[in-house]
Amino acid sequence: MAAPEVTIDPTADEEMAEAEVVEAGDEGAADDANPTGLEGIEPTVAERTTFLDYLRSPIIELAIGSSDSATTLSAHQGLLVQSPFFADACAQFSDSAPARRIDLANDDLEATSCVLEYLYKSDYFPTLNERNLEYDPSLPQPDNEGVGLLRHARVYTLAQRFGLPQLAALAHRKIHLTESTAKGEIAYARFVYKETSPDDENIRRPVAAFWAQRSHVLRHEAEHGFKRMCLEFPQFGFDVLSMVLDAQEKRSQRQEAQNAGGAGRKRQRVSGVVT
Repeated sequence: MAAPEVTIDPTADEEMAEAEVVEAGDEGAADDANPTGLEGIEPTVAERTTFLDYLRSPIIELAIGSSDSATTLSAHQGLLVQSPFFADACAQFSDSAPARRIDLANDDLEATSCVLEYLYKSDYFPTLNERNLEYDPSLPQPDNEGVGLLRHARVYTLAQRFGLPQLAALAHRKIHLTESTAKGEIAYARFVYKETSPDDENIRRPVAAFWAQRSHVLRHEAEHGFKRMCLEFPQFGFDVLSMVLDAQEKRSQRQEAQNAGGAGRKRQRVSGVVT
């Protein structure tokens, strides 16, 4: 038996397809007309600055020391501008400038190199471990000149001037982890009271407290230096004396309180009846 012939009308398919497209378009238009409130919550990914970007930035020359004996160091601008001080200096350079140079005539070469090392590595030698500093074979033993303390103190003052508070905090922590002698501590105290602001109690107060607590012992090891320090920087002598007197006053108050408490106790009565 022959199969019945089936006839397909192509125009019907075309009309159905057009109808589906129109319906889909209407649904899209309806979605646009009725926002769900979720359109603006796409997370924006901040553009990441890679280390390669820093290395591609312009080279800045830093002239350290006086013009006659200046030492030139080089650093990438992309890293230098982490410091507000250097960011302001770099802003003065034009894009067409043949050379970019910053003069640091009064700064210490080693301390400046430590600042640059920090900008590249987030630390400087000797690096800080969990509880102590990396061994530094260059330090004399014993360190009577305060070489280790002075290194970190100079980094601290530069960090303050360059607007790098995290570096200043790091240098300050390293100061408290550095071993020295009485003479080395005097050299460090002289630098602090000469180079830092009188308002900077963050670094001055620990110096005065150190000598207030140990002056009765350490001053015999560096008596001449201690006396000269007090005469050269009267504020140092005043700060140390104030802390010594404050400590003495607190001890006296505690002693008086103990004596008053003892005198105020009631004595146990003794019966006058003799058995």
